[in-house]
Amino acid sequence: MESPYDELAAYFLQVPIDVFGVYQTLIRTGVHQGHKHQPTTKCAMVIALKGEAEFIYDGNKHVMYPGKALLGGGNRHLELMVHSAEFEYFLVHYLPVTIDRDEQALVEKVSELHIELDAALLQLMEQLRRLSTVLGNLELLEKKTLFYRLLNKALLHERYQQNSDSQPMMDQTIGYIRHHYMEPITLDSLAEQHGMKAKYFSHLFRKYTGIGPINYLIQFRMNHAYELLVAADFSVREIARSVGYSDAYYFSRLFKKHYGMSPTAVKQLEK
Repeated sequence: MESPYDELAAYFLQVPIDVFGVYQTLIRTGVHQGHKHQPTTKCAMVIALKGEAEFIYDGNKHVMYPGKALLGGGNRHLELMVHSAEFEYFLVHYLPVTIDRDEQALVEKVSELHIELDAALLQLMEQLRRLSTVLGNLELLEKKTLFYRLLNKALLHERYQQNSDSQPMMDQTIGYIRHHYMEPITLDSLAEQHGMKAKYFSHLFRKYTGIGPINYLIQFRMNHAYELLVAADFSVREIARSVGYSDAYYFSRLFKKHYGMSPTAVKQLEK
């Protein structure tokens, strides 16, 4: 199961976009019906800077306050309800260069993110705002680059927020794997250390590292095996045992799948 920030990162990796207007806007308390009757024509990245408001997309409410961001919302009816005396937000409009049927849902989807309003972020926003009315090709390229940096910063912070509760447990598991990789380790045994079901533990680990716990174990074993093949005069069978595999043939198959060549071939290359 892919995390929301992973899904968004994969989308922006695969789909080229154009960046349009950049705005920093202050609005007063009350209801603002800018797109209540006509749907939005572009997607938006919205970052709340001051005050509190609700962004209501087709009846679905998203509460915004400093440190919250929204992404997407193309082709949606939008109404703003400002609860504080003033609400200030930063806005970047963007659109995919082309939109096929499969991508339409992600264009319309509204994703909530958390973002840290630190000095680096504020500087990025100011640079983007300064470029908002410049039309030269180099400036347009810089504007798109800055948008991607802003997006990356938001997604990284969201990953940190979502994983912070499980971070000590995941760090402990990674440390255990690194110190006990030569021993028999199963997904069930790792999950049992934390009193969890294997499926849920695997989900948390994947969310934290990007790969499952057993794949992480295999990757660590293969990397260590490669170092031994290059630096030490051990047989393939001995190296297999030293990284936790009693079956040298099975180890060789895993190694070849990981590196694209057999352990024997690596030893011969390094001679």
